[in-house]
Amino acid sequence: MPRTPSAVVGAVLVTSLVVLAVIGPPLWGEEAARIDAGAILQGGSVAHPLGTDNLGRDLLARVLVAGRYSLLLALAAALVGGVAGIVLGGLPSVLPRRAARFVTGTVNALVAFPGLLLAMFTAVVTGLGARGAVLGIGAAIAPGFARLTQTLAASIAGADYVSAARMLGVPRHRVLARHVLPNIAEPLILNLAQALGGALLGLAGMSFLGLGVQPPSFDWGRLLFDGFGRIYVTPEVALGPAAAVALAGIGFNLLGDALAKGAARRTAPRRAAAVPQPRPDPGEPEPGAALDVRELTVTFPGGVTPVRGVSLSVRPGEIVGLVGESGSGKSLTAAAIGGLVPYPGTVTYGRLLLSGRDAGALTQKELGTSLAMVFQDPMASLNPVLRVGGQLAEVARVHQGATRAQARRRAVDRLGHVRLPEPEKRAKQHPHELSGGMRQRAVIAMGLMATPKLIIADEPTTALDVTVQRQILRLLREVTEETGSAVLFISHDIAVVGELCDRVVVMYAGRVVEELPVDRLAGGAAHPYTRALVASLPDMDTDRTRPLASIPGRQPAPSEVGPGCAFAPRCPAATERCSASRPPLVTHGDAHRVACWEVP
Repeated sequence: MPRTPSAVVGAVLVTSLVVLAVIGPPLWGEEAARIDAGAILQGGSVAHPLGTDNLGRDLLARVLVAGRYSLLLALAAALVGGVAGIVLGGLPSVLPRRAARFVTGTVNALVAFPGLLLAMFTAVVTGLGARGAVLGIGAAIAPGFARLTQTLAASIAGADYVSAARMLGVPRHRVLARHVLPNIAEPLILNLAQALGGALLGLAGMSFLGLGVQPPSFDWGRLLFDGFGRIYVTPEVALGPAAAVALAGIGFNLLGDALAKGAARRTAPRRAAAVPQPRPDPGEPEPGAALDVRELTVTFPGGVTPVRGVSLSVRPGEIVGLVGESGSGKSLTAAAIGGLVPYPGTVTYGRLLLSGRDAGALTQKELGTSLAMVFQDPMASLNPVLRVGGQLAEVARVHQGATRAQARRRAVDRLGHVRLPEPEKRAKQHPHELSGGMRQRAVIAMGLMATPKLIIADEPTTALDVTVQRQILRLLREVTEETGSAVLFISHDIAVVGELCDRVVVMYAGRVVEELPVDRLAGGAAHPYTRALVASLPDMDTDRTRPLASIPGRQPAPSEVGPGCAFAPRCPAATERCSASRPPLVTHGDAHRVACWEVP
């Protein structure tokens, strides 16, 4: 919490209120209840600083004693409103689309409705008294909590670990309870502090209007109601409870605001799965391929097309590298294959087969069993509030119906399988307790929990040092050889691809411009872009006295790609034909395809 004057004042006021709630009734309870017929309706005096009520009871003692009841009622109202709001705000993540829209519309309507009127209506319907007031104020607080929960859940829904859970077929209610709510708990809890201040003020207002606490019980609002008729004669009898209400409300609001400012959270962009729209089949599928994609295209509103007619295949036991500069469409191609394209993207394809089955016809559970994804940042792929072993075990429990004990044993076995030291110990740790290389191994182990046919590794070594990077590459090769899984390895580092992969697919501006065996990459690349990538890699023979080789110009944005070859503005061999029309991807020798007009 920031140490600002307002934060200190809020903390002092709230601490004083809590202390008063604890010690008030034992110290001043008898004085507050003592009836004195000789001191009825007196004003302030040495014996009674705030005066007395119509039974001669000391009002200062009653204000001090009422602190506990007022605080408990406010806490109950805040909890009622918070729980109801969280449930209401979380429902759109669980319900079908039409029901979710109805709930969202209901929340919007409730937020627009005046809170005091909603509280009064609820109190009248449920019955006058403390219970009705608590329910009424809770009903007034709930829409704000619901809106906050919806907003926070939408931001967390874009995290990689949430997308992975959905792809694995984890039920919606479990995704909400296990992956979303724990990660938005902090701001919701902090908001309770501010809600307590509002609840105190609201309950005092309800009691002042006669809709809240009823005699013989009393809270600050009831004391204010009883003394308001004498405010022009003996104003201290009303100013005492009014000051208590104001100071308590100010304290909770200052403290809640300070806590909220001190707990800013980083959020991920919203993501949503795109709806595939198949087009006519462009040809016969490749027999036995783990992945067979033809004419895969991803578009966004406004004519932005970052992936344009991508075709590739990966056979069992084969590692195919997908390489290109940042922004070439590599990661978005992987997202389209896994059904994780950001909203409002649209995916179209001529064919998208996983082990011979149409990916669009697979259930989420079947897709999660057939396909595993290893993302670039393992810290974003793993839920930070859950233990590593528990996250791996979830796969076995969802897909294989394993018991908790069986799933845990398999999780430990998979962690050991990827050469993670002390797998039993690592399974009990949280992601932040592991190094970067260990987290990446854990993510690979998660992908192997369901023995997938295809593993998509999206730049899994980018954030790692050279030593750990080599270990991860060796591990991927070992996994492929042991399990027979196919691997689509995405990277911008053509040197890494050349070391690990069997074949290389080169992308530029959303299109495949060349596909060739890795042993021809260094000396047999045909496309000018591929040759430029290879030439930009320094080696032991590079003249260190000269500037490093680079590709002049920049890659065009998806909205800037014209009708011709996108690489033409940067290509030294480009002609007018290159700028006028796009070259098709054609065969150029055995297992070699290239899209270039200037390649014979």
